[in-house]
Amino acid sequence: MSVRLAGLFLALAILSGCATPTLRGTGDLGVVIERATGSVRIVDTTHHASLARVGGLGDLSHASICYSRDERYAYVFGRDGGLTKVDLLRRRIDRRIVQAGNSIGGAISPDGKLVAVANYEPGGVKVFDANDLSPVADIPAAGADGKRSKVVGLVDAPGHKFVFSLYDAGEIWVADMHDPRHPVLHKFAGIGKEPYDGMITSDGRFYAAGLFGEDGVALLDLWNPDAGVKRALVEFGRHGEKFPVYKMPHLEGWAATGDRVVLPAAGKHEVIIADQQTWKEIARVPVAGQAVFAIARPDGRQVWINFAFPDNDTVQVLDLPTRRIVQTLKPGKGVLHLEFAPRGEEVWLSLRDENRIDIYDPDTFARTGSLPAESPSGIFFTVRAHRIGL
Repeated sequence: MSVRLAGLFLALAILSGCATPTLRGTGDLGVVIERATGSVRIVDTTHHASLARVGGLGDLSHASICYSRDERYAYVFGRDGGLTKVDLLRRRIDRRIVQAGNSIGGAISPDGKLVAVANYEPGGVKVFDANDLSPVADIPAAGADGKRSKVVGLVDAPGHKFVFSLYDAGEIWVADMHDPRHPVLHKFAGIGKEPYDGMITSDGRFYAAGLFGEDGVALLDLWNPDAGVKRALVEFGRHGEKFPVYKMPHLEGWAATGDRVVLPAAGKHEVIIADQQTWKEIARVPVAGQAVFAIARPDGRQVWINFAFPDNDTVQVLDLPTRRIVQTLKPGKGVLHLEFAPRGEEVWLSLRDENRIDIYDPDTFARTGSLPAESPSGIFFTVRAHRIGL
């Protein structure tokens, strides 16, 4: 081989090496919503680092996220009806569509092939191919009276299903997606007034819809759907003083841990501890304000709680075995969301009004890190890719 040819091969090898992207996994990544700027921030939870900021995602004032099965892509549901697929490795938008006028979250199917979006305007659920966001199915939502309804509380469920609630109609629907282009709908009417959100337990068995128009929750046992929807926790709001509701609790933030579920009480300064199998109340715990999220540490020992205005500078820690508040923190103004690391060794808090994310040690309650962010709200780690309903 000539010296010139050898030099050429060496140069090509060097160039090839320079062009190769850094190899890394996605299991320790997360996405933080920056609601005021229509952007998201990709974060590295191992090194407490901000890797990139991706803009152009529209109205993120009530945004949520789900992940592809391989944890590479985040699907961002915007309030303006935008559905955006973000590539965490290339750190850019992969696909984006505006599929409705006003949407309120979504879910990904258990096999990772379908993404569904719940819509306020025009109502109903739209389903898309997770790969290229091409339309697959359109499920209009109208109650027994024929009137359109807002859709809330959309979750994925085992058996190729999506479950959601109709706010205006007071119904729960289960969409069987075995034939994605021809969903089979099972409708449960008369569940109660104004279901405002919904959640599914981590085992995929129970779907619960919170009722804004009356006390209690509407509960559907997905293992025994023929039994219909039952009312649970009907004493939910009948004790003590009720306060104006400044921000509705988020039911996907209910802490379901072990055989217990911890629920923020709408209009009350307390959380309810209930049995996750019978859905009967076990205890009530007074807290600092109107709870919005109650997030369980993965080991089930603690539940971290944040609050609506004017107490949104406060976070409290509930010790579940003793049913006592064991710590009250004042991280700063506008604590909007909390997210535990997958094994519970730290918890991340978004402080919207402080333009930062704080990281805490749940054993010592010490702040161990902080990252800048523009009006941060929701925090979503990629571990959600492998959890039902998230």
